[in-house]
Amino acid sequence: MSKIRSYIKTKCGVEKYNKLKDKKGFLPRIRLYWFILLASLRDYLKK
Repeated sequence: MSKIRSYIKTKCGVEKYNKLKDKKGFLPRIRLYWFILLASLRDYLKK
């Protein structure tokens, strides 16, 4: 399990992460980093 996936705990979050990380280009990368930040924060507060 990757380090990022330890911060994103929901099944749908992990699936969305996998979709976003496979896309190439500048804007998809920005969207991936934005998703990681928000998903990690949301799941951290969900504890």
